[in-house]
Amino acid sequence: MDSALELFLALARLPTPPGQERAAIDMVREVLASFGVDSVEDDAGPRINGDAGNLYARIPATTSGTPLFFNAHVDTVPMTAPIEPAIEGEYVVNTHPTILGADNKATVAGMIDGIRRVVREGIPHAGIELVITVQEEIGLIGAKAFDTGRLEATVGYVYDVDGDPGAMTMRAPSQITLDLEFRGKSAHAGMDPERGRNAIHAAAIALSRLSMGRVAPGASRSVGVINGGTQRNVVPDRCSVQTEVRSLDDAQVVALAQEIVDVANAAAAETGCSVEIAQTREYTAYAFTDDDLVVQIARAGLAAAGLAPREIETGGGADAHLFNERGLQCLNLSSGMEAIHTPDERIKVAHVEDLSRITVELIRAAAA
Repeated sequence: MDSALELFLALARLPTPPGQERAAIDMVREVLASFGVDSVEDDAGPRINGDAGNLYARIPATTSGTPLFFNAHVDTVPMTAPIEPAIEGEYVVNTHPTILGADNKATVAGMIDGIRRVVREGIPHAGIELVITVQEEIGLIGAKAFDTGRLEATVGYVYDVDGDPGAMTMRAPSQITLDLEFRGKSAHAGMDPERGRNAIHAAAIALSRLSMGRVAPGASRSVGVINGGTQRNVVPDRCSVQTEVRSLDDAQVVALAQEIVDVANAAAAETGCSVEIAQTREYTAYAFTDDDLVVQIARAGLAAAGLAPREIETGGGADAHLFNERGLQCLNLSSGMEAIHTPDERIKVAHVEDLSRITVELIRAAAA
């Protein structure tokens, strides 16, 4: 595993859905140790019901400048078939009909290989820290459990946006999730429907009054899961609905969530049902400008890596949100992955190696 590509292929073969990242964490520790970098696994695993915690490593500075931290996650969305990566033409693909795991294992490999090059080649650096997280795909759980107080660097990078390398995520949204539990009264649907209170009907009324999808520029709302009822001839006394709202404007995301609450309460009252609502703020919107140090270093590093820096916005969440919420500057860069979370997921071989080069050049750019 002496290249970013070889390490990525090895990591991709490991099944690591959220909570089952042990094999990948062990592999990363072994590779880091092979070029003299010690790492420490935190105690997050048992606290978040997983078999592994987050991994942290620090390499002391050899020159002055801005120390950097790098972050990537080793968990993937659950696979529905084995993962056997193969090179087909210019791409790495999975030979089976499920995910590849380029999200985010290609980044893990690229960052580690870049750091390995810095260490082995004696490239001057102002301090390097690496944070490999777990359970990112189910709500940034590992990052939320990581103690960012151990970081010496206040500027860092995550590569967890799809698209060709070179993009800088200048704006990312807030997200609020809402779990609605409608409660009615069961009854025989044919002989005694008057005695029933249909919880599914209450949920349907509420959802019919809400716009979904792209509800405004930079804002979205979705319903992802509905469960209710026991069989067709019984008036259902329960119906659960999982919804979410996102917006680049934090005030707007709060308003969109409140609309769901108001509509759900009204629909429940109209149908003689009740509703319990649990809201969770998953992460908070952030934005960067060209004056921010993290952006200035990124522009210099990307250009030195032979890439044209470009600015983007995203509607997705990443560990970068958590670092930014805790007062650090953390910029999310594109990694080259394509069609993530689908059986068509793939990444160009060249882009895997790009991630190593980007890491090296960011480290060079941060040194005085």
